[in-house]
Amino acid sequence: MQLKIQNGVVELSGEPILSEVNIEINDASKIAVVGRNGCGKTTLLKLISGEYSLTKLDSDEQSFFAVSGKPKIGVLTQMAFDNDSVTLIEEIRSAYSEILSLKYELEAAQEKMEADQSEENIKSYTALLDRFTNYGGFYFEKEYEAALKHFGFTEEQKHRPLSEFSGGQRTKIAFLKLLLSKPDILLLDEPTNHLDIEAVEWLEEYLKSYKKAFVTVSHDRMFLDNTVDTVYEIEHGKTHCYKGNYTQFVRLKKELREQQKKEYEAQKKEIKRLTELVEKFRYKPTKAAMAQSKLKQIERMKPAEAPEAYDMRTFHADFEPLDTGVKDVLDITDLAIGYEKTLSTVSLNMKRGDKVGIIGGNGLGKSTFIKTLMGQVKPISGEYKFGPRVNIGYFDQQMALYSSADTVLNDFLKAFPGMTDFEARSALGAFLFTGEEVFKTVDMLSGGERVRLALCKIFKRKPNFLILDEPTNHMDIVGKETLEEMLASFTGTVLFVSHDRYFINKISNGLLVFEN
Repeated sequence: MQLKIQNGVVELSGEPILSEVNIEINDASKIAVVGRNGCGKTTLLKLISGEYSLTKLDSDEQSFFAVSGKPKIGVLTQMAFDNDSVTLIEEIRSAYSEILSLKYELEAAQEKMEADQSEENIKSYTALLDRFTNYGGFYFEKEYEAALKHFGFTEEQKHRPLSEFSGGQRTKIAFLKLLLSKPDILLLDEPTNHLDIEAVEWLEEYLKSYKKAFVTVSHDRMFLDNTVDTVYEIEHGKTHCYKGNYTQFVRLKKELREQQKKEYEAQKKEIKRLTELVEKFRYKPTKAAMAQSKLKQIERMKPAEAPEAYDMRTFHADFEPLDTGVKDVLDITDLAIGYEKTLSTVSLNMKRGDKVGIIGGNGLGKSTFIKTLMGQVKPISGEYKFGPRVNIGYFDQQMALYSSADTVLNDFLKAFPGMTDFEARSALGAFLFTGEEVFKTVDMLSGGERVRLALCKIFKRKPNFLILDEPTNHMDIVGKETLEEMLASFTGTVLFVSHDRYFINKISNGLLVFEN
């Protein structure tokens, strides 16, 4: 055991966030933390990292946070660059400071041994060689070279100073350095966000062979299936532990709830039966002893707990296109997309009912392609044509950053000026904006809530062609599953960009692949 929390409580500004945390991290734990948005997943990571502390309990119940030894805990927020003038390759190699130090010692010991092959020099060299081998000294360079390649960095970029990289690239560099530094407990908060599929697959292989512990918060179900062997779910402020990957967790949770329900119902039935016997015979002298025995039997029963209700609140919209449209929806011929230079050239023909997922590496123009279709970016050459009566519903991933001082209700009414307050509140209620929540300003909403508001507007217009750019970013797993069901049953046409392989597999009947 490296770290253990028992009966932990976390309050922030007097508000309880986590009410019962029980988690154990061992030397090679591969742990996922799952739960609804806002349930406290990131709070738990901050508790493990030491950024937050347990709240002292008023009761006599024992609560503790125990750590064995001094494990090195790695968190991305700690990975600031000390010197922006160093090159990318120098920064990445600094993750291997211990190996590099050993390498210099080994080279010095080798020179010393070659000059004087005494038993002491040979022994010293052999001991250093064993340490160097155990630390991965003979493959660390291959390891970071592969990582840089899969994360999309070119040979030329390796020798650029850090100051020349964009914010997104700097985050990737910091993330890579964190991974390659191999802390004893690696904490990852949504690590697959903004990574293309090639980088995600490299990360999966890296974590599968990671010899130390990691804890990840992620809504990427395929990533969790491929990397973890233990799932902690946070529900109603409590952690619940399940052995297995994400798919196994879903099955086990369902089985456990069904078993709990059976036991609870069976006990209720037995208590009712015994109580009726007691009431029937307690005043009959010949049966009083038996009645008293049944009463004691009831008192001795350990109450079976009623299973807590699933937190399955989610948005919903039973929508079909107002107009089914024509058979030929979109025709693209040799469309060169980009800004100053061509990023990719696309040819595509879409028929009514097609659901095409767009995949490929970052920087190849997937979002630029969508923006070109929407008239936001001019094509460099080639042509595209939508069929007659095509009514487009467009979701831009930037909608999660949409800003407005209007309330949710007023913002929605501006989009649908002929609608009554009652109709608007009914539509918003279907997307979980109920009661006083419709009077929040848009600026107060989280990224996930802004995405829900954007989808509510899109689906209310009942388009027959949905064009979606990363619609599941900021969604929890229940939200993703809801959108999957809606799009799978949608009779119109869908063209969408996503890095979520599970989502792509569920919806698409064709792929548009950007590569090379």
